Amino acid sequence: MLQLVVDGLFVGSFYALVALGYSMVYGIIKLLNFAHGDVYMVGAFAGYVLFSTATGLAASGGLMSLLLVLLIAMIFTGLLGVFVERVAYRPLRGSPRLAVLITAVGVSFILEYGVRQIMGPNPRVYQVRLSGETFNLLGARITLPQLILFAVAAGLMVALNFLVMRSRDGRAMRAIALDPQAAKLMGVNVDRVISRTFFIGSALAGAAGVMAGAYYGTIDFLMGFVIGLKAFTAAVIGGIGNLYGAMLGGILLGLLESFGTNFLGGQWRDVFSFACLILFLSFRPTGILGARVVERM
Repeated sequence: MLQLVVDGLFVGSFYALVALGYSMVYGIIKLLNFAHGDVYMVGAFAGYVLFSTATGLAASGGLMSLLLVLLIAMIFTGLLGVFVERVAYRPLRGSPRLAVLITAVGVSFILEYGVRQIMGPNPRVYQVRLSGETFNLLGARITLPQLILFAVAAGLMVALNFLVMRSRDGRAMRAIALDPQAAKLMGVNVDRVISRTFFIGSALAGAAGVMAGAYYGTIDFLMGFVIGLKAFTAAVIGGIGNLYGAMLGGILLGLLESFGTNFLGGQWRDVFSFACLILFLSFRPTGILGARVVERM
């Protein structure tokens, strides 16, 4: 039983990192950014390119080299998110949501098949694989790489929470989420804050991509599709637009998958996850921590 909890928490931390980007963007501009999962894929390939070109990093194979690559990939994917927002989404601000949604799907395909054209259709093997001792915790097996990646994911989520709740930029984000027009009248630079939101959300997705590549070992240009849908599911379960909800939803989805596949079999993993998504959308669309919003006329 404890082994299922450990496995669920580990996978759930990946889902939570990507789901945070979904929730941040939706919370501020009410956009379901379906290209977000592909930013995760771009982050994984950015890490792959860095390890392949800087042979010293791959040769050292240590934690510091991984953290350095993680940081560079986060900056790259963050800037990519800002670019996408500026080119694809900002001109459509104020347009019907369907137009923006279709644009997000288009951006997703551009990223997927742009990477395919550059890197090729075949899976790539990461130059660095995390390895280490295996510990026994009350009968559950947990490896050193799992502990490291879980600690990195938790650290990033704590840093994000501090940024949003305690910083000036965080107050601006929350003000825009409540009322963008009022925030603008109070002197908040709405465009700049939205760009920073895309930067932070995309950087977190890029970090998750590098960690997935270093842990699982192989990456491909379609790896962002399923993780994007899982992160969206996690955001819906927790309450899309709510940061704590995204973290809670990611962890819960990881635990649900872990226990579900143990009882039903691994082939039911995705079916189990998306069945949860349908159930939540049908019976509690606001998620666990989400609040029902009444649109004023």
